[in-house]
Amino acid sequence: MDRISKLLRLFIIISCCYGCASLRPKLLPATSMKNSSLDGYKYIYVSPTNNVTSSSGYIINGDLTSKTNTLNPAELITGIFIKEGLIRLPELKPEFAEETLIINYGESGRRNTGLGGYTLEVTIQLISAKTSSLVCSCTAEGQGTTEADDIRQAISRCLNELTPLKK
Repeated sequence: MDRISKLLRLFIIISCCYGCASLRPKLLPATSMKNSSLDGYKYIYVSPTNNVTSSSGYIINGDLTSKTNTLNPAELITGIFIKEGLIRLPELKPEFAEETLIINYGESGRRNTGLGGYTLEVTIQLISAKTSSLVCSCTAEGQGTTEADDIRQAISRCLNELTPLKK
C-alpha cells in the first residue's frame, strides 16, 4: 500500500506540473521597426554585455534537482548575425563605418503573468556607424525555466522578427 501511495503522490505532482505548464501565458508578439534597408552592411559591432547566470530548482523525495544557465546576450546576438553572413568587428573602425551596424541590447520590461511567473522583454537596436541613425529595432519577450532562458528566447524571437536580416 505504501508503494501505491508514493506512486499516487508522484502522479499528482507530475499532473500539477504539466497542468501549470499549460497555464503559461502566451507571449506578446515580437515587434520591429525598419527605417531603412540592411542591404550594404557587411560588419557589426555588438556593444558588450555582462553574463547572466540564473538557476532554478525543485525537490523530489528530499533530493534537490537544479539547473543553472549562463548567457552572454552579446554573444548570442553575435552568433545570429554571423550565421547571416555578417562579420563582427572587435572595435569600431572608421574606414568601415559606411558598412557597419552598431548593435545595442537592453532589457526593456518585465510582465507578471500570475502564479509568480513573469516574462522578460528585450529590445535590440541596429544603428548606422556612419550616421548614428537608427536603422531598425525589435522588441520581444521570452519566458523559460531561468532568467537566462527568458533572455535567450526573447533575443531569438526579437531577431527572428528581422529575419532574413539582409532583406
